This record gives sequence, C-alpha cells and structure tokens, in this order.
Amino acid sequence: MEIPRPDPERESHAAAVSPADITLRPLSIDDVDDFMVWATDANVTRFCTWEPYKSRDEAVSFITNVAAPHPWFRAICLGDRPIGAVSVTRNSGGDRCRAGEMGYVLAHGHWGKGIATAAVKMAAAAVFRERPELERVEALVDVENVASLRVLEKAGFTREGTLRKYVVLKGKSRDMVMFSLLSTDLLPLRHQ
Repeated sequence: MEIPRPDPERESHAAAVSPADITLRPLSIDDVDDFMVWATDANVTRFCTWEPYKSRDEAVSFITNVAAPHPWFRAICLGDRPIGAVSVTRNSGGDRCRAGEMGYVLAHGHWGKGIATAAVKMAAAAVFRERPELERVEALVDVENVASLRVLEKAGFTREGTLRKYVVLKGKSRDMVMFSLLSTDLLPLRHQ
C-alpha cells in the first residue's frame, strides 16, 4: 500500500488565513484555556520578557489583574477564539505624543500565515484612530527574532536602528531593533 504524500501546494492554501478572519477584542477570563495554549509554550515565549506560565491560576491572575484593566490589550482571534495577543503601552509625561511600545504574541501553530502582520496592522490603525493625538507607535524586537522583525517590516513599520545591549532578557544582555510607525504613515488605514 502506498502512503499518500502531502501536497505542499494544497497545504499552503489550506493554511492561508484571510485578514477578514482575524479580529481583535479584549481578553477575558473565559479565554484562559486558549491563553494557556500560547502562554505555556517555551517556543512562543523565547523572546518575551516573561517565562512560560506554569498554572491556570497564574493565567487567571494575569488576565484579571493585568490584561483586563490594561488600556490597550487585545486578544488576536480567529473567529472568536484567541490565538494570541497584542498590546500597546501608554506613555505619559513628555512622551505623550507616542502611544508607547507595541508587543504581540501568537500561538506557535499559527506562525507563518500572516496573522501577526495583519493583527499588528489592525492594532496600529485602531490605536491611532482611538487616540488621534498620538504621533508614534514603537516596537522593540530582539535581533535574533527574525520572524518578528519581518512582521513589523511587512506591517509598514520603519526600522530605525539597533540598540546594543539594550535590555536584559532571561539573564542575558540583548541587542534590540527599534521600529516605529507614525500616524502619518497610516493615513489610508485610519478610517477602516
């Protein structure tokens, strides 16, 4: 009996996700089991500032005390099911013209399908729409996180430069690449 070989052409079409299938919404306590899929995965958290979650209780505490009250923390959803998250921190003081730093995370099973790029575009457009006084959104990416560098480039962010030994990540000094997106870069998307 011959074992059928996978057809890469067919699989790539099956794996494709339309941007229309992706939504952003607040993460809720009802999402804890979906959250655990990516938050416990060491591959996903490799370049994150946090370690993989070890318990459901930790996840419930994070969603309740950090994600829910956060001014801009959204679940990245396919249908209504969370498969990742995107957030934008809010700066204060002299940095008021900036939205702060954007961060995102996506479940490993959904990498390479354009989902993160679409979610980053949607998040940036939404943040600029909701806060018209903002001029800038930044994102910092580890120089070794090639996939995330590519996400920001495809999302229209400008690579500004490398910040050498900028952050200590999991006990090691790391070089980070600074990206930015200005509100004027997004003018066609502001009304979507």
